[in-house]
Amino acid sequence: MGAQLRVYKRRIRSVTATKKITKAMEMIAASRIVKAQRQVTASTPYASELNRAVAAVATGSNTKHPLTTEVEAPTRAAIVLITSDRGLAGGYSSSAIKAAEKLTERLRGEGKEVDTYIVGRKGVAYYGFRERKVADSWTGFTDSPTYADAKRVAGPLIEAVTTETAEGGVDELHIVFTEFVSMMTQNPVENRMLPLSLDKAEKAEGAKDEILPLFDFEPSAEDVLDALLPRYVESRIYNALLQSAASEHAARRRAMKAATDNAGDLIKSLSRLANAARQAEITQEISEIVGGSSALADANAGSDK
Repeated sequence: MGAQLRVYKRRIRSVTATKKITKAMEMIAASRIVKAQRQVTASTPYASELNRAVAAVATGSNTKHPLTTEVEAPTRAAIVLITSDRGLAGGYSSSAIKAAEKLTERLRGEGKEVDTYIVGRKGVAYYGFRERKVADSWTGFTDSPTYADAKRVAGPLIEAVTTETAEGGVDELHIVFTEFVSMMTQNPVENRMLPLSLDKAEKAEGAKDEILPLFDFEPSAEDVLDALLPRYVESRIYNALLQSAASEHAARRRAMKAATDNAGDLIKSLSRLANAARQAEITQEISEIVGGSSALADANAGSDK
């Protein structure tokens, strides 16, 4: 019985140490969510004005450009998948991966070849384990992305969009990330970044119905679109990275809180079992003492006769 009690005490110490770790991780994730939310809010005005600028150029000219013009029969598409570098975040990465898998199946069903670009070690590990080809990947910054990271990701994507499909380029560019809705809700979403749908862009940014002014473009509308293309892609990727970072922290906080609560419940259960084992041990010791005393009394009584 004493051995069983030692086992319970050892497990209680182990679970208590785990509870301290998960509680610390929960607090760290909670502190990082606020910063990530502020960054998402701060990046929104720039993205809104950039979309308005693209809309102005597109409506004020008839220039065909990869930023605004759809290919009649697209044959190749690229998908950017944003996952996390670290685990312990519940189903955060797996939900984004599932959304990317569904998008890939849909695009292939439409007869398009798909190139996959991945951000985050979880996505890289998923595709690497299944020996699937990845066009490019980036890791090491998912929990705290910067604009420089977004530019690094956007570089190969812009090159793929501006290259002819016969030479390895793509006709469409899609992005899969996790949208931060609230502390309790984060939804994996997929959006087509290029070619840009102006109607959807205006609705997404909450733009009011307005008549855009007429512009003269110098040196040309095509040159203006060439200048806007990298900034548009970079801003969209940066916003997606920030949304994903906030979602990752929220998912990790929720997962660590659940782990902390479960550890507390397990400690209570083990404590009850340990107390029961201790009580059984005491009862057994008392029984042994009483039994020994009775046996000694019987032996003394026999000797007196």
